[in-house]
Amino acid sequence: MKKNYRSEALAAVHETMEGLYEAKVIAKTTMRKFDELCLTPIQPLAPEEIHALREREGVSQNVFARYLNVVKKLVGEWERGQKTPSGPSLKLLCIVRQRGLEAIA
Repeated sequence: MKKNYRSEALAAVHETMEGLYEAKVIAKTTMRKFDELCLTPIQPLAPEEIHALREREGVSQNVFARYLNVVKKLVGEWERGQKTPSGPSLKLLCIVRQRGLEAIA
C-alpha cells in the first residue's frame, strides 16, 4: 500500500523510522507518533465540503467518481448527506482536499 506523506522531507524521516522499527530499535508507540506526524491526516468531510471540493477541481460527479474509484451515485449521496465516505474513499478525499485531484490521478 502506497503511503501519502505531508511532504518529501517527512517521507524520508518516516521511512527511516520504519527501518528502525523493523530493526526493533524503536517501540511501536514511537512509530505511531511518527505515523501521526508524517502521514496525511484523515478528517471527516461534510456534504457541502465534498461538493465544494468537486467544484473546486472543476469536474462532474461522474469524473470525480472515476478518480475515487466509486460509482457516480455514491458521490451524489455523499454530497446530499445520505451517505458518509469512509475508509479508502475518505483517505482519497483528504488527499484531494490537501493536494488536488492530480495527486491521485
